[in-house]
Amino acid sequence: MNRTLCGVAFAVALAGFSSTVVAQQRPLVTEDPETIGSGRVLLESGLTLAHDYQNPASGLKGNLLSVPTIGVSLGVSSIAELQIDGGLYNNLDITSRNPSAPLAFLLTGTGDSVHDFSNFVVATKVRLLSETPSRPAFGLRVATKLPNASSEKGIDIDTIDFYSSILAAKTVQSIRVVANVGVGILPDPVVGHHQNDLFTYGLSLARAVTQEAEFVGELNGRVSTRSGEAFPGTESRGTLKFGGRYTTGPVRFDTAIFFGTTTLDPAIGFTVGLTYVFNALTIP
Repeated sequence: MNRTLCGVAFAVALAGFSSTVVAQQRPLVTEDPETIGSGRVLLESGLTLAHDYQNPASGLKGNLLSVPTIGVSLGVSSIAELQIDGGLYNNLDITSRNPSAPLAFLLTGTGDSVHDFSNFVVATKVRLLSETPSRPAFGLRVATKLPNASSEKGIDIDTIDFYSSILAAKTVQSIRVVANVGVGILPDPVVGHHQNDLFTYGLSLARAVTQEAEFVGELNGRVSTRSGEAFPGTESRGTLKFGGRYTTGPVRFDTAIFFGTTTLDPAIGFTVGLTYVFNALTIP
């Protein structure tokens, strides 16, 4: 059941873009097809709080702190970049447990909180077509989620997931519009030889209010295509987010508030962080 789609119009009203923006920047997760540039490195880090986070596979529900979240992007050519995203510390303050959840028997902790690493995602993004006055830019992103988080902790799922997305973006006057559509292949964490193929989507907008500041917003998520009930941990999910960014020199600060669009998503959350881009090496 959707709980916040009525806020999409509000998020769109807040959205904005700066012509100096570098692709793939916090707090958005919808991917711009533009890459960071040959030999450049993008470093990003932050903190995220999510209220009423839940993992249906383990049966745990609570308030999740992720710190620091980490992202590294390396421009391997003028049209391609390598991305690594994840985090070092997740702490879940548990508010409820479901002992009948399919993976609840694996849990080793019995206290009021549990902590673990975040899963890391390794991805490659390639710009296929540059933007022209009459045509959007297009790109392709292929990503794999690694199983760094432990099923015994119950915060995330110990599976390897695969994602592939087509990326498009167009600047219209002062507004940057970015859209992603793709597929995700997620295995059943209970019975490994089953999988759920999901439709993934993302739509973000951005608009500058000054040379340094901009408002941003997005709707990003996935839809289960399984005819029956989705396997635990592969259900439809979605997030509505809006916030802002402020750039000074090579550093950009950001903050955003987000809402879940399904009953399985966090009811509300907050993120804050920064991004730093620099020229690291010369690639022939």
